Amino acid sequence: MNILVYIAIVPIALSLLCFAFARAAAWIALITAVVVMLLAAQLFLPGGSASLLFGLQAYQLNAGMFLAASLFTFLIVLYSLKSMEGKERLGEYYGYILITLAATGGALFAGDYLMLLVFWGILGAVLYMLIGIGGPKAADAGKKAMLIVGGSDALMILGISIIWTMTNSLKIGALAVPLHGVLPLTAFLCLIAAAFAKAGAIPLHSWIPESAKEAPVTVMALLPAALDKLLGIYLLVRICFSIFIIEPNSFASLFLLLVGSVTILVGVMGALVQHNLKKLLSFHAVSQVGYMVLGIGTGIPVAIAGGIFHMFNNAIYKSLLFLTSGAVEKQAGTSELSELGGLARFMPLTFTAAAIAALSISGVPPFNGFVSKWMIYQGIVEMGKTSPYWVIWLLAAMFGSALTLASFIKVIHAVFLGQWSQQTAKTREVPFAMWLPMLVLATLCVLFGVFAYSLPLAYLVMPAFRSVPLTGVWDPGLATWLLLLGLFAGLIIYWLGNTKALSSKPAYIGGELVEEKSIKVSGVDFYNTIREWGPLNAIYGAAEKKNFDLYEIGKKATMALAGFLSWLHNGLLQTYLAWIFLGGIALLLLLMR
Repeated sequence: MNILVYIAIVPIALSLLCFAFARAAAWIALITAVVVMLLAAQLFLPGGSASLLFGLQAYQLNAGMFLAASLFTFLIVLYSLKSMEGKERLGEYYGYILITLAATGGALFAGDYLMLLVFWGILGAVLYMLIGIGGPKAADAGKKAMLIVGGSDALMILGISIIWTMTNSLKIGALAVPLHGVLPLTAFLCLIAAAFAKAGAIPLHSWIPESAKEAPVTVMALLPAALDKLLGIYLLVRICFSIFIIEPNSFASLFLLLVGSVTILVGVMGALVQHNLKKLLSFHAVSQVGYMVLGIGTGIPVAIAGGIFHMFNNAIYKSLLFLTSGAVEKQAGTSELSELGGLARFMPLTFTAAAIAALSISGVPPFNGFVSKWMIYQGIVEMGKTSPYWVIWLLAAMFGSALTLASFIKVIHAVFLGQWSQQTAKTREVPFAMWLPMLVLATLCVLFGVFAYSLPLAYLVMPAFRSVPLTGVWDPGLATWLLLLGLFAGLIIYWLGNTKALSSKPAYIGGELVEEKSIKVSGVDFYNTIREWGPLNAIYGAAEKKNFDLYEIGKKATMALAGFLSWLHNGLLQTYLAWIFLGGIALLLLLMR
């Protein structure tokens, strides 16, 4: 049987064993993840199967993406052995993870629209189930995710129906459709809505922050942080370069550039003022999608390649950040920034992994996030030859990176480098099964930055392009050595310093002696001035009331309509007689015309 069918069938078949044998579910899921990862590696390596079977088709890009998805699934299952230990509904949890893995493969390898719709729908249903495992509040968040993603799936069906009527084919990319006219544009927007909802781009992003605080952290690390980003951006790539013909500086291109820029800024501004670690990370999960959309929207090869590369990079460091937050929450008992501090000395491995991920997401060289963002910047600058608006997109991207770094300075200080309390002093490093996945992902952040050209770009991204000129000057090897040299020089200066001569003095406030234990400089309040500034204060206030949330707006509109209809149909006989009378008059007027 073709390897593609094994990838789709094996996880679903073995997920049934997880449901039936809950006590052994973790090990069943772990073994299955390893088997699927080996199959994915066989498919990705030269000579792997790439034939079309049952509507499934593999080539270099989607095979590489599924290899990444299977690796993330394996790491999350391994991490879950300890992080989910003792929790309820573990059979369902591991079973749904395996179904998610199978459906991810089906969606990535789908060669026709029918297969894509089947697996895409399964992913939406399992997303709801996995989020809901966190408890009653998480179930409400799962409903929101289901309605947003499911509603976009309905739009996707409409878009595919329009494409089928224009091309008379259900094969994806059988005939690229020019974006001219109402019908092609409608189909484009319908499909884009599905990609945005899955990836978490503005304005279909609100299910991610809503889920972050209540859902298991492993679910957030696997789905919104990794697999959903891969799937949503992959669909966006197929929409822009296989299904439609999108020209640079066209309406579609400008639309994507605008959405990408707004997503970057709104996401990072939301993250700056969060006081809960998991919710803060969820806003960054939204913000980073903007870079991918921005790169693809330019239509410039180097920026498109950068957007795809950023998709892989984001999945790595964003999953890592959620896993480090899960480690902190498990050991310290909370994810509230105000209750944490000084964990670096008690959880050194977690701190190191979190620091690497924070530098990566902030675009600091030589880590992977810098390289993909740098490629996107190159493409935007290249746009300057044909577009007068390129400066806007460049400023949005670079300003977003600066604010991201500012946000993670707050996180690292509040969680790891601030003052520790009696509660945090009791923490210890997480078990092997939890820190090993973090170590693997942190290593990938370094390798994908230092060896970006020779590893990920050469094997994962560039095979999808005929030619990608890299016009900027960047030598990751030299930069790495210079940075290491600077760190080494700093350590030498620190060690040679006369630290023994330092002395501590008592602290006084207003002339009164203050005990050191009563003073705590918390990173929570680093950016309160931003939150309290006049115009931004009003915007933040409206956001907290969910005035910009399409889900809440739709819910209020639905309830208002339901209330109006209920008022019209109040059960009184005279009301219904009045309706009959008015209806009769309307019919007479129509007949008299």
